[in-house]
Amino acid sequence: MSVDHVEFAAHIAGDVVTSDNPGDSMRKWRERIAVRQAIVAREMGISPSVLSDYESGRRASPGVGFIKRYVEALVKLDQNHHKLLAHEVEPKDKSAILAIGEFKEPVKARRLLEIVDGSVVTGDERLDTDIYGYTVLDAIKTIYALSGFDFYKIYGATTERVLIFTKVGLGRSPMVAIRVVHLKPRMVILHGPKEIDQVGKALAQKERIILSLVGNRSEQEIIKGLSSL
Repeated sequence: MSVDHVEFAAHIAGDVVTSDNPGDSMRKWRERIAVRQAIVAREMGISPSVLSDYESGRRASPGVGFIKRYVEALVKLDQNHHKLLAHEVEPKDKSAILAIGEFKEPVKARRLLEIVDGSVVTGDERLDTDIYGYTVLDAIKTIYALSGFDFYKIYGATTERVLIFTKVGLGRSPMVAIRVVHLKPRMVILHGPKEIDQVGKALAQKERIILSLVGNRSEQEIIKGLSSL
């Protein structure tokens, strides 16, 4: 996909995965770009009845893999025929992601805490977990600028990673954002607060995520430390 196509796919999928009724959202997007159900099903390599069941809600909410295939089919069909998406989707601000990378070798969660000079809030018993990558995010821009599917893109090559949110207030918003999408990181580090809101802590415990705080290192120092691993 071109950059524009990725933008379109991210926007549609974000709307679908964060919807209370994913099937209905899928149907609305298909109708907005004027593509018949049978054509989308053929592009996906599935029967129209399967697609109909998902769009109508007769089947349980589709998984991430199915949504990805569905959205890719819509974008491809639109590009080949109507090109209506350019009028539906506005460009998004990608500056929420400050740094992203994969470690050369797995790094223990406790080692990451040493690197960033962090302290554990919850998940002490999982500090021997292997972490394979990192993403550093501006928390405010992440909440307001990234759609649901954009949130999937912050996971890079694997979800076995640490998400570091900067400019954090009480810590609730980043954990709520993680809660509403299917993929979860193994570890979250909040940069800035001296303590965390109890709701944020409870969400981390529920999702079995190692949650930590760091306040003595700058964003640049954190990124430099992580990129050296």
